[in-house]
Amino acid sequence: MSNDIHIRREGVAGRITLTRPKALNALTYEMAMAIDAALSDWLADDAVQVVILDAEGEKAFCAGGDIQQLYEKGRAGDFAYGQTFWRDEYRLNARLARYPKPIVSFMQGFVMGGGVGIGCHARVRIVGESTQIAMPECGIGLVPDVGGSLLLARAPGRLGAYYGLTAARMQAGDAIHCGFADLFVPEDRWPALISNLCDGSDISMLPGEAHPAEAAILAHQAEVDTLFSGQLAEVEARLAAAGGPFAEAALKAVRRNSPIAMAVTLEMLDRLRQETDIRAALKLEYRFTARSMEHADFLEGIRAQIIDRDRNPAWRHGIADVTEAAVAGMLAPLGAQELTFEEE
Repeated sequence: MSNDIHIRREGVAGRITLTRPKALNALTYEMAMAIDAALSDWLADDAVQVVILDAEGEKAFCAGGDIQQLYEKGRAGDFAYGQTFWRDEYRLNARLARYPKPIVSFMQGFVMGGGVGIGCHARVRIVGESTQIAMPECGIGLVPDVGGSLLLARAPGRLGAYYGLTAARMQAGDAIHCGFADLFVPEDRWPALISNLCDGSDISMLPGEAHPAEAAILAHQAEVDTLFSGQLAEVEARLAAAGGPFAEAALKAVRRNSPIAMAVTLEMLDRLRQETDIRAALKLEYRFTARSMEHADFLEGIRAQIIDRDRNPAWRHGIADVTEAAVAGMLAPLGAQELTFEEE
């Protein structure tokens, strides 16, 4: 554990640093549970006034969850392992979002999947010039999860559908515009800010360090709002008819990703558009992920993208073949297996 994550006290701050830079700080189950335990301990510790989340290395804050063992267990027919992994990870996401003490995250480089789950629910989310945030789950047969579905649902217009279906990357300004981050601060200023927070500076001083950051996606907002409305087959048809570099790139991504995952993503975003409680989003996400190994494309997506790397997944559905019943089935209540938050 000591080689993967560094948890300690510095001044008035609880410090959590991911220390797997060679693995792009991919989040293991053990790392997630260590973060959860630290937050639980610090809750009753009056000496801890602020929690700081950061990571070693220039390439990534956290490029996602470590899914190798998930794949191996699923291939062996052990679906319970993945269900436990996602259940406990989602409880951590809820704890982070609802934590009564301020949490400040510093997110450089790649912030994807599980990295969004630990970094983008903090009270103050700081990004820099290298930041690239994405929700690439549809490419491996999952839906945007770890509470990311709620962030996407709240994004302006149809940007949530665009980023969820295409896995396009948000630069710093895009992430702030879409509600995944709060402040752009040049990364060479981060060590001093962290030191000040550890010394007792209030988080109210952080906006004073922020700089403007251009949201390049604004140039395509109207186009996105038109192209990404409606059901999955309608989105594909509009993209195919639109022409132009932006639509063509989006069409290529949509045709590459899992149809059932994309169709369910659109349904989830519609359901969550007026939602305010992250727990509702996590419960909805878990209904899909709990079924994803046995009844959807997760194992095939991992095989094609990570294991064999042939980039040629054999999805269960075509875009035109995903029925409303299939979508509803993946989001149906799980009964006794429904995600709860007693241990949050």
